[in-house]
Amino acid sequence: MLVDSPPAKRAQQSAAPPTRRGARTAGLLISAVILLLVALTSIAVGAKDLSLAQVWHGLFHDEGTYGDVVVGERLSRTLLGLLAGAALGLAGAVLQALTRNPLADPGVLGINAGASAAVVTALTFLNVTSFSGYVWFAFLGAAVVGALVWFLGGSRSATPVRLALAGTALGAALYGYVQAVMISNGASLGKMRFWTVGSLAAATGDTVLQVLPFWLVGTVLALLLARPLNAMAMGDDTARALGTHLTRTRALAMLAATVLCGAATAACGPIVFVGLMVPHVVRSFTGPDLRWILPYATLLSPVLLLGSDVIGRVVARPSEVQVGVVTALIGGPVFIHLVRRRRTAQL
Repeated sequence: MLVDSPPAKRAQQSAAPPTRRGARTAGLLISAVILLLVALTSIAVGAKDLSLAQVWHGLFHDEGTYGDVVVGERLSRTLLGLLAGAALGLAGAVLQALTRNPLADPGVLGINAGASAAVVTALTFLNVTSFSGYVWFAFLGAAVVGALVWFLGGSRSATPVRLALAGTALGAALYGYVQAVMISNGASLGKMRFWTVGSLAAATGDTVLQVLPFWLVGTVLALLLARPLNAMAMGDDTARALGTHLTRTRALAMLAATVLCGAATAACGPIVFVGLMVPHVVRSFTGPDLRWILPYATLLSPVLLLGSDVIGRVVARPSEVQVGVVTALIGGPVFIHLVRRRRTAQL
């Protein structure tokens, strides 16, 4: 029987990480191709399907025909879905790392509730009726709640448990406020019904341009936090020993999640399960390393969101089912299956 010598074993061990890196890099490329295919499907499929030739003509040879106009409208919708999906996935992954809770999502810290409360206030009391008007109120509400959660959670002494408790308490209070205003004001109820479900139908080129700067800032910040958040996952004492500034890292993580989730929620409404499920699924095959989780979540979260949007347009032609409803219907059973598995991915 041949037995590997210690040097041979060390050589095999040193060769393994590059192999895993190669497989993960290939997985990222495959994910990018899948995202591209889903994006093209999102442009081609709707109340009236378009051929690939029509999609190509509308994208690169726009002459103002009916098909070109449809392609332009669906392109805005698809781009917003790309940005919102990536933002929700990144925000969910960051919050799960920050709270050390694989079931955490933007709702845990009350960010969605803050955006909803700001929108219902703008619609009801300030008579803001245009999307371009209340989108900024939604973002402001998300940012204010994110800051409040940070300070109520202890600021410099903030811990994952304190942040989660502060966010849950604020979220419950704000959702109570939203429901009270909507019930007492019929006009507000009608205006909010569409937004609170979560939809990409109102997307325009201006919406995409409004979301893009916040998405860029939040994405860059989240990706830069991968290493310090990895260190914090090993415990506060270990993270300090590795040179991680805990307070600064937590504050920046809160800022990144608030910017990302606030922008996505403002544009599309509080879409559920994307920020919860996708990072959890990604972690099951990448492991706990955020240097891989965050890029995968950036690519695969829009796949879920755009895929759900396409399904919603197909099953109810010529009308459509809002994407927030479809993600909930898909995400619920899938997530129950994931958490019931014996080897659920751990942080």
